[in-house]
Amino acid sequence: MLVILTKEQLLSPQTVCPSCLLADRQGQPRWQQGQLCCGQLLNPWPESGTQCQQYQCQMGFRLTHLTP
Repeated sequence: MLVILTKEQLLSPQTVCPSCLLADRQGQPRWQQGQLCCGQLLNPWPESGTQCQQYQCQMGFRLTHLTP
C-alpha cells in the first residue's frame, strides 16, 4: 500500500494524485515493478525508525510503500 507522508499525518494517494499530470489513468501513482516511476528514491528518514523505501514525487510529496 502506498501512502503519502507529511510531518503530521499519512494521506492516501487517492486524495492527492488525481490532480497530478504524472498519475496513471485511474489517478494513482505510477508504481511499476516495485518502483515509483513518477518520483525518485530517497534515503529513509532517520527519525522514522523504518527501513521502508521512500520516494519524493514530482509534486514534492514523500511516499512510502507499506507492507502488512
